[in-house]
Amino acid sequence: MPISSSTTTSGRLLALLSMLQVRRDWPGPLLAQRLGVSERTVRRDVDRLRELGYLIGAVKGPDGGYRLDAGGQVPPLLFDEEQAVALVVALRMAAAAGAGVGEAAVRALSTVRQVLPSRLRHRVDTLDVTAAESAGRGGDPRVDVDLLLAVSDAIRAREELRFDYRSPGGDDDGPREPRRTQPHHLVVRAGRWYLVGWSAEREDWRIHRVDRMTLRVPNGPRFTARQVPGGDVVTFLSARFKGSDSVDAWPCQGEVILGLPITEVAPFAGDGVAEQAGPTRTRLRTGSWSWPALAAQLARFDTEIEVIGPPPLRTAFTELARRAARAGGNSLIQ
Repeated sequence: MPISSSTTTSGRLLALLSMLQVRRDWPGPLLAQRLGVSERTVRRDVDRLRELGYLIGAVKGPDGGYRLDAGGQVPPLLFDEEQAVALVVALRMAAAAGAGVGEAAVRALSTVRQVLPSRLRHRVDTLDVTAAESAGRGGDPRVDVDLLLAVSDAIRAREELRFDYRSPGGDDDGPREPRRTQPHHLVVRAGRWYLVGWSAEREDWRIHRVDRMTLRVPNGPRFTARQVPGGDVVTFLSARFKGSDSVDAWPCQGEVILGLPITEVAPFAGDGVAEQAGPTRTRLRTGSWSWPALAAQLARFDTEIEVIGPPPLRTAFTELARRAARAGGNSLIQ
């Protein structure tokens, strides 16, 4: 039976385009079989897609066929529901992070949102992301989009979350009572997603890795939102990672001169400040959570180190040297 309605034709064009996107080359007869039409109809549909701006090349050979190539302009794009939600999540992250594309990401997000079905639009509208820049980068653990949306839903509805939480090593110590938190902020930092929430049981703020969470249903009772210490969640999160409850600064900070040019120090200085002190010398001010940790961190540069201060850093280097000597089997070092 010939297919003549415009609705059926449009649906078939979308199906054809979707098939071309998931495979490099498609033989014409196989496309016709999958779509349930003649090869002549496939040729006509390919021509229609070309008129819309898609660059579809012809594949030579016994069977003949088609290939979707990159074109010189942006044609209409086709996404399934999962791809559309993932795209909105990525655009919200880009808009939050800025990085020179924030304004363009907001415009793109508005364009995509307008064409989403209402049920999908409602889901992605609840996603509120804060981006916290960091010099390092985590292991980029995968986080399910549905989990992100569920957490964001709870933040917007101000409903307590109940969840199981995996240990860093992924070990399972048996059944445990689910953790509870009043979720306030969803933050992406160094490629990892974090939930900042208030624990009513501990009467303190807690930070959870979202990729380690498995939500329990239903959510808990509603709560009244409160403000993180200092009022800025990015500063608060950065301070907590430095071991502080309020001040975004390392508790142990020191200054040294390294026997390396600044080009070999700056890329690995993290959040420290590197200044050129000569052709082959660099002044570095940096910090860590303890003096021994700071000494070990500086020793990684594998060069001569002149300690400018403070005295606890010199003491830490002395103790680190003793430990290294004992580890090397030097029994004379006490």
